[in-house]
Amino acid sequence: MALSNPLKDLLEITEDQKNSLIFEKNAHTPDNAKFPVIVTYGPYGKDIPYKDFHAESFSELNPEHKSEYSVWETPDPVYWTKEGYAIIRADERGSGQSPGVLDTFSSTVAECFADVIEWAAVQPWSSGKVGLLGVSYYAANQWTVAARRPKGLAAIVPWEGFSDLYRDSSRHGGIFSNSFLKLWWDRQVITNQYGKPGRAASNWGEDTIEGDLFDHVLRVNRREPAEENEVNKFRDDEFYSSKECKLENIEVPVLSVANWGGFLLHLRGNVEGYAAAGSKLKYRRLITGRHDLPFYYHDEVELQKSFLSAFLKDQDTLGWSVPGKVPPVSVVLRRGDVGFNNPESEATYKRRDESAWPIPRTQYTKYYLHPNGVLATHASSTPGKSSYRALGSLETPHLVQFVTAPFEDDVEFTGHVVAHLNVSVTPETLSAENDIDLFLTLRHLSPDGVEVKYTGTIGDPIPVAKGWLRLSLRKVDYGNIKHRRYLPYRDYFRNGAEHVVADEIYSVNIEIWPTNVIIQKGGRLVLEVSSGDTQGSGIFQHNCETDRGYNKFAGINHVHFGAELDNYVTLPVIP
Repeated sequence: MALSNPLKDLLEITEDQKNSLIFEKNAHTPDNAKFPVIVTYGPYGKDIPYKDFHAESFSELNPEHKSEYSVWETPDPVYWTKEGYAIIRADERGSGQSPGVLDTFSSTVAECFADVIEWAAVQPWSSGKVGLLGVSYYAANQWTVAARRPKGLAAIVPWEGFSDLYRDSSRHGGIFSNSFLKLWWDRQVITNQYGKPGRAASNWGEDTIEGDLFDHVLRVNRREPAEENEVNKFRDDEFYSSKECKLENIEVPVLSVANWGGFLLHLRGNVEGYAAAGSKLKYRRLITGRHDLPFYYHDEVELQKSFLSAFLKDQDTLGWSVPGKVPPVSVVLRRGDVGFNNPESEATYKRRDESAWPIPRTQYTKYYLHPNGVLATHASSTPGKSSYRALGSLETPHLVQFVTAPFEDDVEFTGHVVAHLNVSVTPETLSAENDIDLFLTLRHLSPDGVEVKYTGTIGDPIPVAKGWLRLSLRKVDYGNIKHRRYLPYRDYFRNGAEHVVADEIYSVNIEIWPTNVIIQKGGRLVLEVSSGDTQGSGIFQHNCETDRGYNKFAGINHVHFGAELDNYVTLPVIP
C-alpha cells in the first residue's frame, strides 16, 4: 500500500486503534489543559507489550516503569503521563499499523518522524513543546530528525544511540558487522512489518487493521539492511550516503547518554554525536550496565525528568538552561573488579563531573609494543616481527598480545585511544584484492593476573575496549575538520580504497573506541591484535563469508618492529 500522507494514516489509525496515541489525564485536569509531548518513532511495534517483546528483561524492570502499556526501549506512558506529559508512540513507516516501505534509518523515516513532531506540537492539548526520549533505535533516529529542525522540537535525550550508521553500526573500520544486524532484523523488525500475518496469534501486537499482505508484496515493501550492508561497502554508496545527517544542524538542547559497555554499537555514536551537535546547550553522561535496564533506573529517570522539565516545562531546578551551570560531562569511573551484570556492585563506581570532552587535562601517552610481547612507555629498536594467522574467528582466534608490567600506582585511562601499527600480509593466494582486517582489544588484568570483565550490552562479560580497521580503507583525511590527533578521520569512500601488496609494510593508525578504566596498583593492561573477533564480541561479530572471503584474507599477518618501525598505542592518561 502506498503511503501518500503519513500523518493522515497515523491519525486515522489513532482514532480506530485508540492506542496509537496514549494520553492520560486525571480527573482534576482541566479540559483545556495543554501538555508538553514526548514522542517515540520506530519499527518495533507501539502495540507489542514489553512483557511479550522481552519477558526476561521486563521481569527485571524497575517496578515504577512497568505497566500494561510498557513497550521495549520507550518511556512508560503510565509513569510519564502522571508527570504531566503527553506520550505519543508512532509506528515507523512500513511497520506495525503504518503502511509503506520499511526502510530503517532512511531519509524518508526522518521526514515522517519530523511530520509527527510538528503535528504533535500544534494539537489543542499540546503545549507546543516536544521532546524525544528513548533507547537504541529510539535514540539513534533522534540525531537524524533533530538535524532537520522540526517545528516544536525543544530537547532530545538520545540514550545509547549511534549517530553514524556506517562507522558505529554497520562497518567497524570498514569491516561488515553482520551478526547482530541479522539478529536484530529477524527478531525485532521484520516480525512487525506492516501487513505481516499472524502477529496477534503469536502475541506480537495486533494484526494489521487493513488485512494481511502476500509474501511477495511484503518483500517488495521492505529494504533488507543485511543484504544492503553486505553489498554496499563504502560510505559514499547511496545506501549509506542517503541516511547521513549533518549533526552540526542540531540546535535543540541535547542530553547524550553513552554506556562504556556499548563499544560494539552505540558508544561511539553518543560520544561523537555530542561532540558534533551544534547545540549551545549539550550534555554528555557516561554510564555502565546492561543496555536495557539503566534507562529505567530511578536516579536516571530523575535526571531525564529534570532535563526535559527544563526545556519542555520551563521548570529548571538544576540550571540546565544556564550555560556552565550544569557540568557538560559526567563520567562514571570503572575502578576495581566488581563483576559484571551486577547493578548493585556497579552502583559502587564513583562519578565525576568534567568541564569538557576530551577531558582537558588528558595526557596522551604512548605505550610501545615490543617484539617480545611487552607493552611499555619506552620504545624498542629491536628488529623482528610478531605473526599470526589471518581469518581468525571467535571460535578459533588467531592473535598476538602485548602486556604492560604491573603498574606501580593506580592509573586512569579515560578518553579516545589510537593504535599505530606497522603491518603486512603474506597471503596464501596472490590477488589484487589481498587485504588485512585488524581487530584490536584492550584487556585489564588484576594484580592476581585474572582478567577483569565488565558488563556488555546483554549482560555478557566484555573487556575494556575494541577497535577495527580494514587495511585497504586505511587512507586518513588529515585535512578534514573532523580529523583529530586522538581520532583519525577516514572518509571510507570508494575512490579512497587502496591496494594491499603482499609482504609490503604499511604504517596505519587504528581507532579504538573511547573508554574508561582505572587500573589499580599491581594491575596490568593488555593490547591484543587479532585477525578476527575474540572474547567480548558476543552477538556483535564480523563473520560474513562474502565480506571476509578466504581468497582475499587468508595468509599470515605480521606486526613489524625495528629502528624506524615504532608500534604503539596512545592512551588517554588522566592525572
